[in-house]
Amino acid sequence: MVELDQFRYRISGYDKPMAQIKKSLDLDNKQKRIEELEADMEAPGFWDNPDKSQNAMKELKGLKDAFERYNELETGLDDVKTLIEMAEESNDQSLIPEIEEEITNLEDKMESLRIETLLSGEHDACDAILTLHAGAGGTESCDWCQMLFRMYTRWAESHGYTTETLDYLEGEEAGIKSVTIEIRGENAYGHLKSEHGVHRLVRISPFNAAGKRQTSFVSCDVMPDINQDIDIEINDDDLRIDTYRSSGAGGQHINKTSSAIRITHLPTGIVVQCQNERSQHQNKDKAMQMLKAKLYLLKEAENAENLSGIRGDVKDINFGSQIRSYVLQPYTMVKDNRTNKEVANAGSVLDGNIDPFINAYLTWISTGKTEE
Repeated sequence: MVELDQFRYRISGYDKPMAQIKKSLDLDNKQKRIEELEADMEAPGFWDNPDKSQNAMKELKGLKDAFERYNELETGLDDVKTLIEMAEESNDQSLIPEIEEEITNLEDKMESLRIETLLSGEHDACDAILTLHAGAGGTESCDWCQMLFRMYTRWAESHGYTTETLDYLEGEEAGIKSVTIEIRGENAYGHLKSEHGVHRLVRISPFNAAGKRQTSFVSCDVMPDINQDIDIEINDDDLRIDTYRSSGAGGQHINKTSSAIRITHLPTGIVVQCQNERSQHQNKDKAMQMLKAKLYLLKEAENAENLSGIRGDVKDINFGSQIRSYVLQPYTMVKDNRTNKEVANAGSVLDGNIDPFINAYLTWISTGKTEE
């Protein structure tokens, strides 16, 4: 059957990408690390330190998951070859749709694992802290900020990640002026680092009685939540610490006391905020952790270009500075200005389907190639 020959030709091209994925996964060194961790876990007193043991368990799970996912690829490829042989021997055309489906699933898994191999940055495996700020434009920009907040939380949910709102400031009439959320899960920062920058929306404004088309902007800052102790010296004189009342949903303690904390690092202008915890002390600890993480990343930067990228500063939330445009009228299209990736179904993107843009970005920073 012609279809079977086409299937054979299709899977014959898998050998090279499979070999590249295996090399990128560095399975030999992963196996050595697995053996080291398992030996550590058997040592006396290992479980006496909850933080250390928890981090070790998380690392071990990630290492074993890499083996499992690669083995799934090899098994899937063997299964497809077996199905092709069965269809040929029995001359059974009814197997063709099943073979097509298996090959498509295999290709999806291969691409997903290939993307995972690009997450090799020092902080890629960390949880992510994502902050959205509405730009100029009043209610329209605040509404756009709320739409993006929904988009990222839905994306997180679809990947099995958990989210926690650390800071929330409502718009005066509608939407959100600013919001900070923590997204917890393996490689959360590695994926979401692609979202740093200004996001532009073009639509017919629901807040404009004349029904005119309007452009709005929201900045997105993403940083890794570095859990380990960070050796950063901070002079108390360099800090301005403000307290204020929490806003938004959060339980009975919200709006009762001025427990929310805003810390400004005067030399760099970095501002971090936290209002989620139940006490001012807890909010201050979390805010200081965020500040230390940002200063640590600044210290790592080797040149001015890296410095501006890691700080997460987006000074001009306006025309010409956007990384991605979301157009809802007169047509629907979402386009990333860095990678040239386009998706026509803007509604799907706003529902959280941002993986095409994340994957295109990871490929772009790895190879320097954009989509034609």
